[in-house]
Amino acid sequence: MSPQRTINEQLRSAEWLMRPETQRLLAMLDGAQRRTRAVGGIVRDTLLGVAHQGNDVDFATELTPDEVAHRASRGGAAVHPTGIEHGTLTLRLDNLVAEVTTLRRDIETDGRRAVVAFGTDWHEDAARRDFTLNALYAEMDGGLFDPLGGVADCLARRVRFIGRPEQRIEEDRLRVYRFFRFSASHAAERFDVAGLRACVAAAGTLDNLAAERVGTEMRRMLALPRVAKTLTAMKSASILDLPATTLDRLHVYERRVRRPEYSARLAIILAQTDTAWLRERWRLPNEDLRVAAAIQAAAGLLADFSLNEAAYRYPAALSDAVEVAAVLHQWTEAGRLAVREQLERVEVQRFPIGGADLIERGIRPGPLLGSELERLERMWIESAFSLDRDALLTAIRRTD
Repeated sequence: MSPQRTINEQLRSAEWLMRPETQRLLAMLDGAQRRTRAVGGIVRDTLLGVAHQGNDVDFATELTPDEVAHRASRGGAAVHPTGIEHGTLTLRLDNLVAEVTTLRRDIETDGRRAVVAFGTDWHEDAARRDFTLNALYAEMDGGLFDPLGGVADCLARRVRFIGRPEQRIEEDRLRVYRFFRFSASHAAERFDVAGLRACVAAAGTLDNLAAERVGTEMRRMLALPRVAKTLTAMKSASILDLPATTLDRLHVYERRVRRPEYSARLAIILAQTDTAWLRERWRLPNEDLRVAAAIQAAAGLLADFSLNEAAYRYPAALSDAVEVAAVLHQWTEAGRLAVREQLERVEVQRFPIGGADLIERGIRPGPLLGSELERLERMWIESAFSLDRDALLTAIRRTD
């Protein structure tokens, strides 16, 4: 079977493309006349045999946004103008969520955002994208449309800029981060020489990027199976400002853990990086930082052999905390396994008393009550949760 036939068979058998709602939406938007095609990541990952998460699909179309909205509404799809200034509408049809973007060409760019004009030239639309493996389109019947010959790079897992890397980066400097992310996710951390050279040259021009956009890329990178080599390359290129020790620890973490976790990596970073710095540079969600801080705190307790307290205070963080503590404190494999075994034997109970019990016994609400409750809680934890309610109430220190 020829490579082209194999590719077409992959697309024609793709569940997301042959799903009834996908075919209905393409029919509404003249997919049979090749005026609308699926594009980008879902096409790329289908050809690579990578499972696509979720029900969202990106489409490119010759139709104007107004025409897309009119046809979609008439066909029963919900229409949301999520990126109308760039010609993008989000359509929902049954379980399908589709971003439909009218073919565009850049009129003006400043490295952060672009002024675009709508068009009907598929080659021009492809040429304004970032990497050749992302400029792949699937037609309604499963045919591949490859205007730039990017399928060879895709199948070889090469992340290569379209045209001159310097020009692509000038159009949108976030592409520096995307180059490293895609090199980690799709190229086994191999870096195209010309692309890497252009990213190094652009390193001093990235300060004006919105922290939210940078943070989104960093979150995606830190969630990948393997990324430590990429992060080290970014530091060497003066794009990532993390301590060398942190990067070494991230390498160790990847080698030791079967499935590296985003939150655990973030906890390792927090061990030498201020939370305020991360908020400023990456605008990470507060919940992400809270989870990572809990893992770091639990790891500190485990390193102090306060296993009962770690299990009591941070039950959801324990599994990651063991791995983080092992990395931060250079545990042997035997030491790591011993801690896991001991944690499995810890049976955490519910703290059997509360503030109301102390008030009933004459302690007034306020700082003294709080400190006494904390003292009793610590006694209870240090007893391996063996002190019962009566014992704790007997141990109350009177203040009058």
